Amino acid sequence: MKVVVLGTGLVGAPMAKDLAKDSSFEVMAVDINPEALSRLSQDSEIRTIKIDLSNLENVKRIVKENDLVVNALPGSLGYQTLRAIIEEGKDVVDISFFPEEPFTLDSLAREKGVTAVVDCGVAPGLSHILVGYASRKLDEIDTVKIYVGGLPEVREWPYEYKAGFSPADVIEEYIRPARYIENGKLKEKPALSEVEYINFPQVGTLEAVMTDGLRTLLRTIQAKNAAEKTLRYPGHSEKMKMLRETGFFSKQLVAINGIKVRPLDLTATLLFPKWKLGESDRDFTVMRVIVEGKGERKGLRFEYELFDRYDDVTRTHSMARTTGYTATICLRMIAQRIFSRKGICPPELIGEEEGCVKFLLEELRKRGIFLEEKVEEIG
Repeated sequence: MKVVVLGTGLVGAPMAKDLAKDSSFEVMAVDINPEALSRLSQDSEIRTIKIDLSNLENVKRIVKENDLVVNALPGSLGYQTLRAIIEEGKDVVDISFFPEEPFTLDSLAREKGVTAVVDCGVAPGLSHILVGYASRKLDEIDTVKIYVGGLPEVREWPYEYKAGFSPADVIEEYIRPARYIENGKLKEKPALSEVEYINFPQVGTLEAVMTDGLRTLLRTIQAKNAAEKTLRYPGHSEKMKMLRETGFFSKQLVAINGIKVRPLDLTATLLFPKWKLGESDRDFTVMRVIVEGKGERKGLRFEYELFDRYDDVTRTHSMARTTGYTATICLRMIAQRIFSRKGICPPELIGEEEGCVKFLLEELRKRGIFLEEKVEEIG
C-alpha cells in the first residue's frame, strides 16, 4: 500500500520513518524544504520529493499516485490541502490543525467515500479519543477538562519555550479566542486567560491557560461544562499577552517609513529563531484528561495522564512522538479496516470504538508511550 506524507517538519519526518518500518507500506515524503527532506535522505525505504505543496495541482498529482495520505502541512495550508485530497478520493489522516470548520467538507468526503480523520495529533487527537472513550461509558457528561503542553526540559530566558510544531500555529493558538462550554452554553474568552497553576510530579508546577483546543468536541460531545487549557512554564503566557495586546501578532498592515508590513511577520522573523527546537534539544509532553458524569446510576470520574520525554535512542522529540505516532497508528487502523467510517471523522469518533482504542494504546506502548488511567466514583 502506498502512503504519502505531505510535510516533513519536526513531526512529519518522524511519521514518515514510523510508517516506513511497516513492510506493508511504500512511503513517500514530500516537502518544498530540502533541509527537511534531508532528515529522511539516509532512509532508503522512503522516497523523497521536493515540490511546492501550496500549489494544489501539485498536491493532487502527488496524492493520485498513493493509496493513503498524511497531511502534516502548517495550518495555513491545511484546509485547502485536505479538500484537494478528498477530491482525489483518498483516505487521509490530518494533523494540520487548520482554523476552518472541518465539517464543511463532510458531504464531499461522504460523496467520495473517503475516511478523513482530522485533528489527529496529541491534543486535539489523543485527548479527544480519550474523551470519546470515557463518554461512551456515561449516560450524562458533566465535565470535560483537557490540560496539555509540550515544553523544553531546559528553561531558557526569555521565553522558556520552544515549538515542537509549526511556530506560526503556536501564535495562532495565542490569537484565536478560546471557545468553551459552561452550563451547557457555548462561550468565548481570550486565549491565554484564566491562568491556573497545576503540579505535575515529573516537572513541578506549570501554568494552564485557555486555548481553543476543544474544536470538534464542541459539536460532537454533549457536555454541560468543557474546556481545554495549554500548559506552559509559569510566566510565559503573560509575555505572550503583552506582545499580543501591543499589536505584535496583528495581521493588519502598518506603515513604517512608507513601507507597509504586517507586525506578525516582523514578530515571526524575530521570535521563531528563539523558539527553534534543535535536533538534540530534549523536550517533554504532559497531558491530563478528565471526564466526569453519571453512568450506571452513579457519578464517575475518568482521568488519563500522559508524560513522555525525548527519545534518546531514535533522537525523536516527544511532541513528534505523541503527535505523530497517534496519527500513524490511526492511519494503520484505516489501512487494516479497523476504522472504516466515512466522512469527516474527528478523533472522538475513533474513541467511541473500543477496538480502536485498544489498538491505539497497544501500539503507543510498543513505542514507549504510556497512559495512566484512573476511574473512581464521585458524589
